[in-house]
Amino acid sequence: MIQTDMLPGIDVPTVSDVETGSGFLQSLKGLGFEDAMSTIANAIVQFSFRLCIAILVFYIGKFIIRKLYNFVFGIMVNRKVDASLTTFVLSLVRMVLYFILIITVIGIIGIETSSFLALFASAGVAIGMALSGTLQNFAGGVLILLLKPYKVGDYIEAQGFAGTVKEVQIFSTIITTPDNKSIIIPNGGLSTGSINNYSKEEYRRVDWKIGLSYGTDFAAAKTVILQMLNEDNRVVKTNIDDDKAFRRELKKEEELKKEEELKKLDSLKQDNNPSQAGDNKPGWWKRFKVRREEKQRILHDKLLEQTAIKEGLPTKQNGAPPFVELGELADSSINITIRVWTHSSNYWPLFFEMNRRFYTELPQHGFSFPFPQMDVHLVNE
Repeated sequence: MIQTDMLPGIDVPTVSDVETGSGFLQSLKGLGFEDAMSTIANAIVQFSFRLCIAILVFYIGKFIIRKLYNFVFGIMVNRKVDASLTTFVLSLVRMVLYFILIITVIGIIGIETSSFLALFASAGVAIGMALSGTLQNFAGGVLILLLKPYKVGDYIEAQGFAGTVKEVQIFSTIITTPDNKSIIIPNGGLSTGSINNYSKEEYRRVDWKIGLSYGTDFAAAKTVILQMLNEDNRVVKTNIDDDKAFRRELKKEEELKKEEELKKLDSLKQDNNPSQAGDNKPGWWKRFKVRREEKQRILHDKLLEQTAIKEGLPTKQNGAPPFVELGELADSSINITIRVWTHSSNYWPLFFEMNRRFYTELPQHGFSFPFPQMDVHLVNE
């Protein structure tokens, strides 16, 4: 250590001056060679010690951030939070935590964080003005998560692209096209533009137009087409409410079959190991959750029914049976219009299969598809 009483008239730098670097070069001017080297050595030791602590804190902070990230991810997955909100929140949490970690490490090294934060604030204003479009995308991402025009897994069409939403990030949305191409669309345009969400509604209407030859018995063709439609369980026969009940019964039957299979497996396990008997019985909490979900489903269906009545959707009040009528008398054919309602998940399978059946089965009943034709009349002069 340097004793100040042994160096009269010389201003010895304080520890804070050496650590922060303020006036360090000026403080060395009044010192001798040995004192200057001792001061430099002390400063290097102090800086190295702080640097080692900063590096240690950085890696510990990275470990803690990773654990917090996984913890938040686990909570959101277990709570069945929407996947789009999960990806957005996780990316935002990671950015905020790393920013705090970097500020902390800079403070440990000895750099004044207040001036550093002020520099960040002023730079943030300049960057914000330069990146106004990026901030608009961020605000658009927040609006998308709040208003939920779409979510992860929905098939949408927007900004000239169509595909399944794969991920909703802070500044953009990633969709995957049917031919497996990833399209990145900025959130700003999505939040203010038009979006066609094919997965938003539970039921959709499927339309066909079939051209048959002139002279066809329309009543007979209508009977055959209705028979084909009524044979398919994916077609709504009377109304959407009854179809929902029918699908719930099918789902219950599938669940009962799975439970029976599980019971058979449990009985085999119990025969092999009797001590495990009764371990797989559902508890009171599981039964309470099932009853609560059933009540919520009933309430949700009632609200949907009221909304559907207001919007004119086919319910018990106005029905949704298959529609088959003569739509157009074209130049070479009579065009039959066919409209049915089905669950959104069955839209394309039903559309393509019925196209195939119309093409293969209608000729078997004596109906023919016409070719474009023209009648030419010759006049003898």
